[in-house]
Amino acid sequence: MSEILSPGEARSPGISYQELLDTDTHEVPDVLRLESPRFLGDDDVPITRYTTREWHDVEVEKLWSRVWQYACREEEIPEVGDYYVYDIARSSYIVMRSAPDEIKAYPNACLHRGRRLKDYDGNCSEIRCPFHGHCWEISGELKDIPASWDFPHLEARGSDYHLPEIQVSTWAGFVFINPDSNCEPFEDFLGDMADHFEGWDLANRYKQAHIAKVINCNWKISQEAFCEAYHTNATHPNIVFQLGDTNTQIDIWDNFARNITPGATPSPNLDYEVTEEEILRCATDTRHDQDTPMEIPAGSTARAIAAAGGRERWREEAGDWVDRLSDAEMVDSIDYTLFPNFHPWGAFNRIVYRFRPNGDNHRSSIMECIFIAPFTGERPPPAPIHWLEEHETFTDATELGMLGKVFNQDLFNMDKVQTGLEATHKPGVSLGNYQESKVRWLHQKLSEWCE
Repeated sequence: MSEILSPGEARSPGISYQELLDTDTHEVPDVLRLESPRFLGDDDVPITRYTTREWHDVEVEKLWSRVWQYACREEEIPEVGDYYVYDIARSSYIVMRSAPDEIKAYPNACLHRGRRLKDYDGNCSEIRCPFHGHCWEISGELKDIPASWDFPHLEARGSDYHLPEIQVSTWAGFVFINPDSNCEPFEDFLGDMADHFEGWDLANRYKQAHIAKVINCNWKISQEAFCEAYHTNATHPNIVFQLGDTNTQIDIWDNFARNITPGATPSPNLDYEVTEEEILRCATDTRHDQDTPMEIPAGSTARAIAAAGGRERWREEAGDWVDRLSDAEMVDSIDYTLFPNFHPWGAFNRIVYRFRPNGDNHRSSIMECIFIAPFTGERPPPAPIHWLEEHETFTDATELGMLGKVFNQDLFNMDKVQTGLEATHKPGVSLGNYQESKVRWLHQKLSEWCE
C-alpha cells in the first residue's frame, strides 16, 4: 500500500540533495544543510498578472515605487561624481557617489520642466539640466539657476528646490534603492539572507561581465524560467545527463527563497543508468569523439572530479579559498532570489540575474546576467553592459560561454509563453506543489504588495 502524502510533501525519486551532500569530498557548510520547504497552496495564478495593462499599472504603483531593488554595484561608481542611471518601469533614478563614503539617489528629472537629467552613466562635478541649465551640486543642493532674477520664488523655497533623495542601502557590494521614503530599513527587508552569504564574500568580487537583452514577454515570465528546474527535461535535454533537475531542493523564507539544483549528477527523469564518464562529458560539453579534459580514477565520481577541476581553474584568481569549498559549492546551481527580481547565486558561482519591465510595456522585459568573479590583487575595472540587439541571441555574447546555448533554449520559450497566455481560455496558470513553489512564492509576495 502506497504512503499517503499531504499536499506538497511529494519528492522526486532518486538521491535527494541532502543525501548527495553526504557524498561530498569536502566539508559542507551549514547553510547548505538548511531546509525550508513550504506548501503555499495549489490554486492557479491568474494569467491577468502577465497579460493585462491593469495589473502592470498596479505593479508600477504598489511594487516598483515602494520596494527595495538592486540598482548597480558599488564598483560601478567608485569615484566622487560617478553616477549610474537606473530605469524601472516608468521611473528613472540617478545613483550617485556624492562623497567618498556616501551614495545618494535622485529621481532622474529636472525640477524646472522635468527634462531627464542624465541619459547615460558617467561622472560629473555638477548635475546640470541640458534643457535650460538649472543646476545642482552632486550632493543635491541647488547650485545655479540661469537668469535667477526671474525665479525668486524658486530660490525662496530653499531646500524644497533641492533634488529629492531616494532611500539607498548597500549589501555585499550591491547598491539598492527604494523610492518610498517610509520604507522599512533594507537590513530588515533582507533579513537572514545576509547570514546565508556570509562565507561567500560577494563584496570581494568584480563585475566580470554584464549581458542584457530585451525579451518579448512580461518580466515575470522571463524571471520564472529561472525559478525552477522542472523545465530542464523538455527545454534543456542536452544537460539532463549532468543536472539533477527534479531533485532540486527548494527553500522559502520570507523576502527571499532559493533553488539548489545539483550538478554533475544525472536527472531522475532518465530511465536508464548513466555512467560517470557520460556525466563528465555532459558537464564539460565534450563530444564522444573527443577526450575528456579530466579522467575519473577508480572509486571516484564525475561530481568530485568536476569540482576538483573547478578548483584548479579558479585557483589563480581566487587563491587557496577554493580548497575550502565543498564539491557542492563548486558545481551546484544555488540560485537565491530576493523579492522581487534580484537573483544572486550562492557559493562560487558567478551568476547574478535581474529581470525588470522594459519601460512601461507590460509585454516586454529586460533580462540581465551579470558575472561577479573573485580576484587577487587590485580590483579589475567593471565590465560595461553588453546590450544584445534584437536580432542577436545569447550565443552572440561570447563571455557567457556554455551558458549562451542554455539561455537560447530558454529564450525560445519566453515570447511563446506570452502569446500562449494571451490566447488561452484557461483563466490561470497551474503550478507544481514543490518544484514550482518558488514561482508560487513570488506571486504570494506580489499579492502581499499589490492586492
